[in-house]
Parts: sequence; C-alpha cells; structure tokens
Amino acid sequence: MGIRLPGVLRARQFLRRAILTSMATDVPKGHLAVYVGENQTTKKRYVVPVSFLNQATFQELLSRAEEENGFVHPMGGLTIPCNEELFINLTAYWH
Repeated sequence: MGIRLPGVLRARQFLRRAILTSMATDVPKGHLAVYVGENQTTKKRYVVPVSFLNQATFQELLSRAEEENGFVHPMGGLTIPCNEELFINLTAYWH
C-alpha cells in the first residue's frame, strides 16, 4: 500500500497530456513542451526536461495552470500562465 501525493498525481496528468500533444513535434525524449506567458499573444514555447516535474515550484505553476485552464489548453500543449522572465529565472536554478 503506497501513499500518493496530490501534487504528484496532478503532475502525472499534466505530463500525460503534454506527451500526447507534443509527440508529433520536435521534443526530445525525456522532455516536454510548455507554453509560457500571461496572455495568448505573448506565449512562447519552451522544451523542458521532465525532471522539472519534481520541482515544488514547477508543481505550483502546474497547479496555477490547472486553476486557470483546467486540463484544456488553448495552445494545444501545456500552458503555464506565468511571466516569461519569472519562468526563465526559476528554471535556471533547476538545471
């Protein structure tokens, strides 16, 4: 009998969707595509390692994305409603 954390389950659901939507694109194995930006016109696509899903801050961003979009993402991939500069600064520490 294992213990399942809600954040891990949520991250798995996002990962499954991201993998399905990014399979036909140029996303290397072990990575996923995300769209980052605060509005539709400024969103940019980033390819990030799957290991980012282990980061608490990234999980918070996923929770925020779920609150805003549910599991429907208008860009066709995982959309993170976050300032692009903030996202870049956060991910710089995870490498």
